[in-house]
Amino acid sequence: MFSIAALVPSPPILVPELCGGVADPAAIDRPDPRAVLRAAVLDAVHVLAAVTDRWTVLGVGAENGVLGPETVGTFRGFGVDVRVGLSAAALTCSAGADARLPLSALVAGWLRGRVAPEAVAEAHIMSADARPDRCAELGTKLRAELDADDAPRGVLVVADGAATLSTKAPGYLDPRAEAVQNELDRALTAGDRAGIHALDPALCAELGLSGRPAYQMLAGLFHADPVVETRYRDAPFGVGYHVSLWRPSVEDVP
Repeated sequence: MFSIAALVPSPPILVPELCGGVADPAAIDRPDPRAVLRAAVLDAVHVLAAVTDRWTVLGVGAENGVLGPETVGTFRGFGVDVRVGLSAAALTCSAGADARLPLSALVAGWLRGRVAPEAVAEAHIMSADARPDRCAELGTKLRAELDADDAPRGVLVVADGAATLSTKAPGYLDPRAEAVQNELDRALTAGDRAGIHALDPALCAELGLSGRPAYQMLAGLFHADPVVETRYRDAPFGVGYHVSLWRPSVEDVP
């Protein structure tokens, strides 16, 4: 039975080994924004893990695909060979870790190992150019599969907002990005499925809002707007990051 969804972003800076283990020099007089973001993400995933150890990951990549619990990856492409897996059993295998996994799958594997080593995950990756109706359709199909299981099931959405919110952002500053990110944050905080479904694929692509397909799959999971608990919404590095927990409302009983 589908019970809870946790939404987290996918920046590699979540992984301490990729940050050199040092504090942000710009954060001398305030908390390191990386540490604040990491704490919010870990807290949300702890809530997910307290409900269930069977996770379905929703993410975005170059093409559609499903990565099973046997999947092993590495952050080697981001500078450090940190191995992660979608299950503990996967990490015991001698097969090499895949450095080409979508970042969403790598982050999900790291979170699983850090928060709930006993958890088993399966990642559903949607292509970056997927149509909104296709994303919603797959979310609805996935919901039926999760509800068919008598055990509690959880979803981990690993996705980012606009990457064009400042001159230091990966996509530099786009004046249109702030309004789009504000609307995305509003919809995610309100659990407004219609607002999320209305995200324009072409505009999102131009603004580097890479998480759009994953968010629209999430919206398709629910039969009614969810009960939402937002833990974090900010853009400390010019990329929109959102951390929240979505639970089915009383109107969303199968």
